[in-house]
Amino acid sequence: MDIKGKKAVVFGGTSGIGLATTKLLAQAGANVVAISRDPSKAGELPAGVSTRACDVRDSAAMEALLAELGPFDILVSAATGGDRAVGPFVEMDIDGFKGSFDKLWGYANVVRFGAAHLNEGGSITLVSGSPARAHPRDLSALSAVGGAVEALVKTVAREIAPQRRINVVSPGVIDTPMMTLEGKAEREAAYADMTKGYLIPRAGTADEVARGLMFVITNDFVTGTIVDVDGGWLLSD
Repeated sequence: MDIKGKKAVVFGGTSGIGLATTKLLAQAGANVVAISRDPSKAGELPAGVSTRACDVRDSAAMEALLAELGPFDILVSAATGGDRAVGPFVEMDIDGFKGSFDKLWGYANVVRFGAAHLNEGGSITLVSGSPARAHPRDLSALSAVGGAVEALVKTVAREIAPQRRINVVSPGVIDTPMMTLEGKAEREAAYADMTKGYLIPRAGTADEVARGLMFVITNDFVTGTIVDVDGGWLLSD
């Protein structure tokens, strides 16, 4: 796909990986609508980018918004949905575990209500995460949600082919605003500890993940695929 002149809709497009993707799409010549619950957090955006506010978990609002914005060529969701439950599953608050699936319900709304407005030749990309297949201790909720996202994409890829494509980009540990530690030294120490056993022992950047999204968006011969941008996490001991 030649992105220049195309219309792109990016959920979670005003922070972290979504914001980095918004900027790369705009730089490539797309007209981008960046959507999040609070677009004011985006800061200054490049020319060709507009913003809208919406919660991906609100099915009725999502259906109406996507119908209003359509038709479009590129549909991306990096929206996290809600909170993430962390800790041993056998000790986990079950409502916290269920709440982690807000990410899946948000993605389901994006795909269900967005696919109908995607132009022929269009591309959908969702952001999963390495826990879907790395299965680290204490991240059962993230593993379960990511696995569900990746299974959904592979199934939907069969349903919308060959006119339209859908893929997943699966990041590893990425330095984004989701890390709650604010001090530079504390953040660096936390990331160093998390990634010390990885083949590339550091946190990735939002831009590095966004370039993975750009690959699957622009390559018309890629669908139903999971692209890992994880510093070798899946191959690490």
